[in-house]
Amino acid sequence: MSQAGRALAYAFESGALTQKRAFLLRAEELPLKELDAEQSFRPEHLRLRQRGWSVVPRLDGGAYEQGLVLLTKHKEENFANIARGWALLAPGGQLVCAGANDDGAASLEKHVAKAFGLADKISKFHCRVFWFDKGTRVPPDYWRGLAGLQPVGAGPWLSQPGIFSWDHVDYGSALLAKYLPHDIAGTVADFGCGWGYLSRHLLDHCPGVTRLDMIDAEHRATEAARANVADPRASAHWLDLIAEAAPTIYDAIVCNPPFHAGRAAEPALGQDFIVAAGRALKPGGHFYMVANRGLPYEPLLKEHFASFETLADNNKFRVSRAIR
Repeated sequence: MSQAGRALAYAFESGALTQKRAFLLRAEELPLKELDAEQSFRPEHLRLRQRGWSVVPRLDGGAYEQGLVLLTKHKEENFANIARGWALLAPGGQLVCAGANDDGAASLEKHVAKAFGLADKISKFHCRVFWFDKGTRVPPDYWRGLAGLQPVGAGPWLSQPGIFSWDHVDYGSALLAKYLPHDIAGTVADFGCGWGYLSRHLLDHCPGVTRLDMIDAEHRATEAARANVADPRASAHWLDLIAEAAPTIYDAIVCNPPFHAGRAAEPALGQDFIVAAGRALKPGGHFYMVANRGLPYEPLLKEHFASFETLADNNKFRVSRAIR
């Protein structure tokens, strides 16, 4: 349980809050009952299901007496979830937010107080829990706009908070696209597709692609990818590639591994994607990857592929091609 989850549970255990029929956004396992849980991140979604929770990737419909929102470190995602939470409440319903001080909960509390006014708040476990009642004041237009797909800059893309690099084309993906050859063909996958930038590039520039699977562990990403890649050859799949098998075996895979720009001591998720790609490629299939140049991926590429080479290397990223 996260620190914010502990603080939220404490608010009920201490009597500061009384539980009612409620939903929980960005759900995790809490010692509370009668919750309709929303969790769009596939690994956590599967873990909750395994523990017997009723959980969906996106809640629709409302009239709840109470809503619980576990805040993240991303301000725009929190604005979006608070706006969605407000919409899911019945008039007079109570929305409770809990977040870590280190993730900016104090600042968000001020934004919420200004937008709605607060009924009360508590601090516990280096976290803040604050709540308000749904009255006549509505969420700011900006918050409500963040709750669904919206344009990315001035380009043709749609995205939403909660997706990696949700409001711009990240540098790594743009670099990888530059070095993808136009003769990629057959059955292809985009591992960790995000909102679909690389997938659309493949379909626009590689006429030999006959099938493209866009795969991501974040449900919000697959929603955006479907909207951005309107091509009959493409389909989006909400999967945890670390724990679940890919839909088929591929001729080629492209990948900008999630969280690869973290500290060099934390390359595990990118390593897992390399292993997953090795499992999902046909013999002779090609794997194209961009990653932070400081991460030690080369030994793993050597272990799981017959050969690999560097296509580009600058002071930030390295683009590699490996052959199964």
